[in-house]
Amino acid sequence: MTSTARKAPRLLVRSAQTAIAAAAVTDVFRAVAVRDHYLHDTDASESGLVSMVFVYVTTLAIVLFLVWLAQARRNAEELSPEASVPSRGRTIGMWFVPLAHFFVPRKVVLDIGRASSASWDAKRDTTLVNAWWAAWITHSLVLVIAGRLAPGSMVLLVVEEVLMLAAAVLAGLVIERITALQDAALDAVVPAESLTQA
Repeated sequence: MTSTARKAPRLLVRSAQTAIAAAAVTDVFRAVAVRDHYLHDTDASESGLVSMVFVYVTTLAIVLFLVWLAQARRNAEELSPEASVPSRGRTIGMWFVPLAHFFVPRKVVLDIGRASSASWDAKRDTTLVNAWWAAWITHSLVLVIAGRLAPGSMVLLVVEEVLMLAAAVLAGLVIERITALQDAALDAVVPAESLTQA
């Protein structure tokens, strides 16, 4: 088996994980500032500034996550050519398609994970991806419900932010797990190639 797949640079992996964590923490400050402005009619510039920082950090997190995901997809395709790996366009594009973005990206990540290594544990690894996705989707739903039915609700704010932080931690673990599986598979491929060429 020859492989042109390359390990994801550790800088990319750590940058994506850090940006996701920073976005989650920034979201807590944003939510508190917006709630405070809503309830106490405080200076809008403070909540506006925090919201702007949140948008920038979140945009960076999204870009880094998608760059990592595209690299992981490429590696999975190279490591398991016979596996059902989503196309490049589907891997990135489905995150931006209304309604489909609630279901398809989870399947994309699962397909990439399964194709990354024979060591993919159907129970443990699939549960990790499902837990991340459940936290993310539930956070999104609570955010919408809170905004429409109970703006300023402290209970919903706490639930929303706990879910956001949980989703961020789980996303970091998903990135770490898939990267580790691919690194191990690539380490197994490269020495075998070196021996056959010697």
